Amino acid sequence: MYGILLTLHILAATIWTGGHIVLAVVVLPRVLRERSAQRLLDFESVYEKIGMPALIIQIITGFMLAYRMLPDVSLWFNMSIPIADGIAAKLILLLLTFAFTLDARFRVIPKLSASNLKDMALHIIPVTLFSILFVIVGVSFRVGWLV
Repeated sequence: MYGILLTLHILAATIWTGGHIVLAVVVLPRVLRERSAQRLLDFESVYEKIGMPALIIQIITGFMLAYRMLPDVSLWFNMSIPIADGIAAKLILLLLTFAFTLDARFRVIPKLSASNLKDMALHIIPVTLFSILFVIVGVSFRVGWLV
């Protein structure tokens, strides 16, 4: 079961992180240069169909993996336990991602236009960085960088 959970988690992370890197490095610069809200909305409408399910899979499998590593949930923020550092880091990144995603979804995207593209960029860039940090923290569970 562990192998299946980890595989699903990594595949979902690949989709989520890879999509955000493409968005931040390829799509966003062109959107800003052309001042094209529609180009961004087009990417979002396609990516959301696989990106959001990938995020949901990451959340579910992430909680299951964290529980396997440290079954006492009350210890997930006990920084005297090395594995808790990684779990806590991932949970904090999840909360930050959730906050930025909700703000973008309900405040920025409904009013997206050429005049507020920079506001959207201020959501895309941090969420992309959070997704890369998710990967780094995840790798650290195996190689011991952070935990």
